[in-house]
Amino acid sequence: MSSGTVLVIEDDTSIRRGIVDALELGGYATLEAPDGIKGLSAALTAHCDLVLLDLVLPGPDGFEILRQVREARPTLPVIILTAKGEENDRVRGLKLGADDYVVKPFGVRELLARTEAVLRRSPERPAGVSRVAVPDGVADLARREVRFPDGSREALSEKETELLRYLAQNSGRAISREEILQRVWHLDARHIETRTIDMHVARLREKVHDDPQEPRVIQTVRGKGYMFAAPIPKAAAGNKQ
Repeated sequence: MSSGTVLVIEDDTSIRRGIVDALELGGYATLEAPDGIKGLSAALTAHCDLVLLDLVLPGPDGFEILRQVREARPTLPVIILTAKGEENDRVRGLKLGADDYVVKPFGVRELLARTEAVLRRSPERPAGVSRVAVPDGVADLARREVRFPDGSREALSEKETELLRYLAQNSGRAISREEILQRVWHLDARHIETRTIDMHVARLREKVHDDPQEPRVIQTVRGKGYMFAAPIPKAAAGNKQ
């Protein structure tokens, strides 16, 4: 029985065939693309559960494919394939939203283990919390918008949506900026400036009508980070007087 469908975008025929054979022996169904043009088309339209993406491709390269996939299919897991020693490529790929990376040359066991781990985590991203009560309305995470009783709406960016979802999934727990960078931005917090978290929180508070001076929903926990606290019932129900 198939454990899911993996799209393999790799221009080296022997490497691609080796990956496909390993995945199929591991119980996965596979799709293949030998270049950036076919790979981008498949990544945007094909039914698949995960993409294994080489970064150096003829046509659109892996970075461009990853960028467009994150815009069009933000919850589709992507593992990038990089050459040994290309740390900058790995960092750039993770910043663009890759879920993990595998360094060439790699063994079958490592490839299957990383594939399984990413697929095991991936259901948390599109599922989990789909709607979040905010002070004067409701945030619809599937539509990436906040709706208010008067009919007005505020659009949320992809990262604002993911950040709000992660905070809401962990409601009542103080979450450090480092954890947010690792789980929402998929970055190593030891080498990244965390100010971007504060900026996104500030924008989120504005969009969900959470008073920045006395926030009731996205609260600052001194010395720790941020915590999502459910709004009072009156606000959550949208019963403004």
